[in-house]
Amino acid sequence: MKRTSIKDIAKIAGVSVATVSYVLNKKEGSRISDATKKKILEIAEAINYIPNKIARSLKTNKSKLIGLIVADISNDFYSNIARNIEDEAMKFGYTLLIGSSDENPEKFKKLTELFSEQQVDGMIVAPVVDSDGAINKLIKEEYPIVTIDRYLKNVNIPGVMINNSEISEYVCDFLTEKKCNEIIYVGYDTKLPHLQDRQEGFEKCIATKNITAKKLLIGIHNITEDIYQGLDENFSKSKNKTAIYFSSNKLAVAGLSYLNKNNIRVPQDVSVIAFDETEAYKLFPTEIDYVRQPLMEMAKESVKLLDAQINNYVPNGKKVAFSAQLINKNSV
Repeated sequence: MKRTSIKDIAKIAGVSVATVSYVLNKKEGSRISDATKKKILEIAEAINYIPNKIARSLKTNKSKLIGLIVADISNDFYSNIARNIEDEAMKFGYTLLIGSSDENPEKFKKLTELFSEQQVDGMIVAPVVDSDGAINKLIKEEYPIVTIDRYLKNVNIPGVMINNSEISEYVCDFLTEKKCNEIIYVGYDTKLPHLQDRQEGFEKCIATKNITAKKLLIGIHNITEDIYQGLDENFSKSKNKTAIYFSSNKLAVAGLSYLNKNNIRVPQDVSVIAFDETEAYKLFPTEIDYVRQPLMEMAKESVKLLDAQINNYVPNGKKVAFSAQLINKNSV
């Protein structure tokens, strides 16, 4: 079946191709009557006109596509932020393409190359360890790119993040105010700066307190197995009022599974705070205290920053930091 075109609409309406283009692209300043606009739009709908985005991108040098590369789309945090970014991108007239790097730098690199080859106007990315090279290549090409959630110390581009160090310090203060005299920090053994910031905030707080602190740092691949083994070695029911601070929701889900399996009650036997919310918490009998990131605000700002880069590329763009919030439930 032949694809309908602007020329077909113009012929039926008895107007010029330029007039149809003005109406369909909603351009301002044209002296076209409301009756003519209505007629053109009705004809376009009647003949099922679909804009040729490839032709338009060749003409405007813009595809109106943007890419999003997240670390793990199965994680509630990233799936929710992708949903918010997609909604916000549509307000700017963009269609969103999504890829998941699975914390793999080679896959991250291939996704950046794929999006670039597909003439995606720009990308919002959550960098992974050793992704500096792929991002720096895009920077050299003055390709619009914005980071979200994460950042890399040696890469200076616009980005959106939260106050990881400050919120971890606040969580630690909160637990000590609740008379917890032993805190186990469960985090990742990683070079990612935003996760290091969370650990450093905890350590900064602990340095000022007269309490017992333990750190359980694990890899990203065998989370459940490592959590079970680590808590076996570091947690014991005692007279100490113990708290566990999980620095991600995936760590928290594995840790809550361990507590449930070992009949360790929350908050009677141990207090728990987790970073980020997840639907999986609802399967646990106790409502979990968690750190909430402002996903909608982060999504809006990331799209705004990328749109600005697409329309007027500026090296070393600004970074925007939002404040996270501790949501109190029943686990402390």
